[in-house]
Amino acid sequence: MSDKKKIILYPNSENDIGFEMAWRVREMLEKIGRHTVFCPLFVCEAAVGIPHPGLEATSIEDELADAEMIITFGGDGTILRASRVSADFGVPILGVNLGGKGFMAELEVEDIELIASVAAGGYKLEYRMMLDAEVVRGGEIVYSDFALNDIVVKGDNKVIDLVLFGDGQRISHFSGDGAVIATPTGSTAYSMAAGGPIVEPAAQNIIVTPICAHILEAKAFVLVSDRHVSVEIGDRKNNPVYMSVDGGDHVGILRDDVINIRKSERCARLVRLTNRSFYKKVSDKLGDRS
Repeated sequence: MSDKKKIILYPNSENDIGFEMAWRVREMLEKIGRHTVFCPLFVCEAAVGIPHPGLEATSIEDELADAEMIITFGGDGTILRASRVSADFGVPILGVNLGGKGFMAELEVEDIELIASVAAGGYKLEYRMMLDAEVVRGGEIVYSDFALNDIVVKGDNKVIDLVLFGDGQRISHFSGDGAVIATPTGSTAYSMAAGGPIVEPAAQNIIVTPICAHILEAKAFVLVSDRHVSVEIGDRKNNPVYMSVDGGDHVGILRDDVINIRKSERCARLVRLTNRSFYKKVSDKLGDRS
């Protein structure tokens, strides 16, 4: 790594209590001559009171242009936020898991000393596919966003009717709670909980998983990455429908709207420091200790 570029420390105050882990890493990196900037997830909250003298909070958006890496301290949600804000800058992300499962994070707390090897360039990059989503209403795009994990289409606690297409060909038509359209990275999140397959995160696929479908024929599909997926509202139910991208705000979907989803030109760059395999990570985090 070049000493001329900064390393962004991006802690989630809900996980990194008192920013203790971020402070520890800052001291570690500053001792070996690396310049760090402190960009907490909730900047306003951090500005109220940081328990470490000389540590000033700044916004990550203001630091990305000349950053070489982001180190996150939290769960997968913190990495998701970092990936979304940094996607257009191509800044790599190193995750330190202080949350729950932490499928995306490279390091656990006990691995923290490995961060020193970053200064010597002792790491690899893993590129993760992202998805673009747009809502078309009356022939015009009224909403667009992109996701590292998934796009979820659901009803508001009521059954909805969905028709799913791949390149204009019908994949499935069912009533149920909704559908998850996920990347391989997102295959271990909501998609898996809905019964979808686990896919290696560096793969290039689109995973389409119905949520609590009311017909047995509605199964999960693993599609090639260049497939164009569309979601439309069917005629069997007239209940409210919303879309959520990477767990963000609910976007209301009307009866004649079309949701178009395709592979994004953006990608997330995740730093890899260990040789821990994805299979081992899944086994450890999902409880198979054999």
